[in-house]
Amino acid sequence: MDERITPEIEAAAFRGLIEHLQRRTDAQNIDLMNLAGFCRNCLAKWLAAAAEARGVDLDYEAARTYVYGMPFPDWKKAHQTDASPEQLRTFEETKPLHAVISGH
Repeated sequence: MDERITPEIEAAAFRGLIEHLQRRTDAQNIDLMNLAGFCRNCLAKWLAAAAEARGVDLDYEAARTYVYGMPFPDWKKAHQTDASPEQLRTFEETKPLHAVISGH
């Protein structure tokens, strides 16, 4: 891949992932964490950390609003379900595989 266009391609892929996750409100964060080791909140943390590293003012809550497509409390009220005991157990068991967020 041509290094000159790589950032644009990566940015488009990231936007596609964000759009997909905004449509898939049925995909709970705990399920994403348990299966893949990252969730919407991780994406927001990566986004905020990348902005900070480049001197751009984007705090975590603003990044979450970008990722969720709405303020997190609104998304949580409309779409988040309570985690089951099994989901919570799996979450704890898979913690060593969870995403690493630089600077957080």
